[in-house]
Amino acid sequence: MASIMIDLSDSQFQKLQDLARVHGIVLEVLLKASLEDWLNSQKSEFVDAANQVLTKNTELYRRLA
Repeated sequence: MASIMIDLSDSQFQKLQDLARVHGIVLEVLLKASLEDWLNSQKSEFVDAANQVLTKNTELYRRLA
């Protein structure tokens, strides 16, 4: 497992701690879950965009084949 270190301002760190406390989880769990959600949404957005391009250009691809 890899680890990373990032610099946060005191106010950013405090906001993250407050958010974790509101959800009743430790900060590391909040950050890991948030990062996983973001990565999954990026993948989903790419797949959606790729499907849109493929659908839009279906006729062109058929002609080129």
